Amino acid sequence: MEEELFKRFGKVFPKGTILFHEGDTGGDMYIINTGRVKIFKEIGGMEKVLAVLGQSDFFGEMSLLNKKPRSASAEVVEDAKMLVINNSTFDTMIRGNAEIALRIIRILSKRLEDADVQIANLMIKDSNQRVLVTLLKLADNGTKIDTGTFLKADADSLAITTGLEKEKVKEIVERLTKNRLIEPTNNGILIRNMDNLKKYLDYLVMKEQFEGM
Repeated sequence: MEEELFKRFGKVFPKGTILFHEGDTGGDMYIINTGRVKIFKEIGGMEKVLAVLGQSDFFGEMSLLNKKPRSASAEVVEDAKMLVINNSTFDTMIRGNAEIALRIIRILSKRLEDADVQIANLMIKDSNQRVLVTLLKLADNGTKIDTGTFLKADADSLAITTGLEKEKVKEIVERLTKNRLIEPTNNGILIRNMDNLKKYLDYLVMKEQFEGM
């Protein structure tokens, strides 16, 4: 099935390919088979990375749904094979396959949740608090294991969600690791004890309040 779809709609994009720019008229959506794509905006003359997408992720669908210009730019950051779906094909897929429609709804819902987290983070001035709040929110959908709560996150994804520089996030993660509150792994982050992480956040908030008095 995947091979047949790729024969009909598949394209290969080398690293560095700009798929579209913010403000372009949208005509296609993309489904990643292999490779990675960076979604970004230009804010105040600086590039702001919104997401780095990988296998099975899709993007560009909003321009098909609302017929408006692209809200961000997309660049291939790792040689990619993708399905390129135009408006008529998209309509046919949605009408003829409830599973695809449901998957799109779920992913759009998840993106709205992520946007809510990002907006909430913008209201927090302290960098340490931003990272802690993000970790605690991600933990709501984390995996409970014997040694704590496992999150599929790293410095790159935390930097995107918090709006902080990656080096700053790495510094905070190292500090939390040194204090044995979290433990970075090969494919994510382990929160050793949720209560201790919450207490540390409470401590930082209280410290900020007293310092401001």
